[in-house]
Amino acid sequence: MSLSNGRAYLAIPGPSVMPDAVLQAMHRPSPNIYEGELHDLTASLIPDLKSVAMTDQNVAIYIGNGHAAWEAALANVLSRGDTVLVLVTGLFGNGWGAIAAGLGVQIETIDFGAQSPIDPDRVAAHLAADTEGRIKAVLAVHVDTSTSVKSDIAALRAAMDKVGHPALLMADCIASLGCDRFEMDAWGVDVMVSGCQKGLMTPAGISFVWFNAKADAAWGDCVTNYWDWRPRIDPAVYYQYFAGTAPTHHLYGLRAALDLIKDEGLDEVFARHAQLARAVWAACDRWGADGPLSLNVADPDSRSHAVTSVGIGSPLGDTLRRWCESKCGLTLGIGLGRDPADGYFRIGHMGHVNGHMIMGALGTIDAGLKALAIPHGSGALEAASQVIAEG
Repeated sequence: MSLSNGRAYLAIPGPSVMPDAVLQAMHRPSPNIYEGELHDLTASLIPDLKSVAMTDQNVAIYIGNGHAAWEAALANVLSRGDTVLVLVTGLFGNGWGAIAAGLGVQIETIDFGAQSPIDPDRVAAHLAADTEGRIKAVLAVHVDTSTSVKSDIAALRAAMDKVGHPALLMADCIASLGCDRFEMDAWGVDVMVSGCQKGLMTPAGISFVWFNAKADAAWGDCVTNYWDWRPRIDPAVYYQYFAGTAPTHHLYGLRAALDLIKDEGLDEVFARHAQLARAVWAACDRWGADGPLSLNVADPDSRSHAVTSVGIGSPLGDTLRRWCESKCGLTLGIGLGRDPADGYFRIGHMGHVNGHMIMGALGTIDAGLKALAIPHGSGALEAASQVIAEG
């Protein structure tokens, strides 16, 4: 017998749970794209997108996923033959580097492994050796969705400034925006990318590139008409926001999502994600006290508040995931980019999530460990509930 009938819980690290307000905003006929309400709504998104990124700089909207934002960011600032330094803490650092290579850009890589954040001192040493200034940009993933590693972007900027290297600092915040604190201007980031489907709680399909004047002045020959961010930030006519027809219903959904963030308050959004993440970690620590389960990232300061990667050994990651989904309607994330992939699972706790949703997910995992006779320690739910109670 299955207990999965009822509303399923998609606890993967994006696409995330969509609020009813977002779904209701999108459930409408197609609007007039030539004038009126849609134009006003689109203009209203810009200051709020800047607010979520904590920046006074520019933001361009693209119809596409995070990979589209990667390419847009790179194409506007690089020329073929340029060199970038790619900092890898999981699958997505390498992915961004591959997009750059596809544009004819030379890649240098520092791989920090799958369990450790970026080491600013290693980056500084690499940049200090670049006395000719070949490296035009440093690509850093704030939170790698595959590993749940979170890196200190402010410390990375400080290291770059210490050695006086002029490279642009480009940050991927696709997993972290609206979940883990990120301050584009205060942290000295020149270009930042994100998508709508995680902390911004909107169906996948649009992405964003924020950039400052230094980045805009870099201007490379990789850019084409579609990726050009300049018309998108100062359109002479409405269609230039998107280089064509607007993603109409996504815009209505995004407006509703940004309203939810504004109503809660960004600091409160960060605090909620932090507390829910601690509840997940507390449960995992108890399970791991007597069994194979362990958090991928040892240092709590280097763990994301949006996603948690958990190792449990092959093939138990897939076995547990499939039990949770088929038996109870809980979908966990796969061991994306891990080796072996079936030895890991990921818990997404980003966006529209609250205490009872997290406790329900943890209770399902606990039941799955019991049903599958996977060795584990006791007291996980008690530990998580104590963290929730502290709020």
